[in-house]
Amino acid sequence: MTTYNSRGLARILNLDAATCAAMGMLLLLAAGPIAGITAIPVMVLFWAGALLIPIAVYMALVARAGTASALAVWLVILGNLGWIAASLALFGLIAPNGTGTALILAQALVVGVLAWLEYRAWRDVSSRNHTTA
Repeated sequence: MTTYNSRGLARILNLDAATCAAMGMLLLLAAGPIAGITAIPVMVLFWAGALLIPIAVYMALVARAGTASALAVWLVILGNLGWIAASLALFGLIAPNGTGTALILAQALVVGVLAWLEYRAWRDVSSRNHTTA
């Protein structure tokens, strides 16, 4: 298993973990009120929040390991891309109002930016390791 060490990558993974945990807790604790504002079904919000908590824990563990495995980092990046795809697929399943649409698109954009930052950091770490080896 190939591993790499990067504080920059760890910072981005920690930021991703923190945003996942914050959004997860918000959705778990306030699914009802958010549903009322967004017209997104309560159960969609609740279960999205429930999924985000273990995802956040995984990201934090990968970041805190100090040495990231290629598989672990790629799992985070691909998981983020999957989250974006699932978020956009919601539009075929539910009918959020304008606020709900904005919420779904905004969080998908944030997740996309984080995935891009993680990819860039991983690419930089990976290329540095291969050029110095």
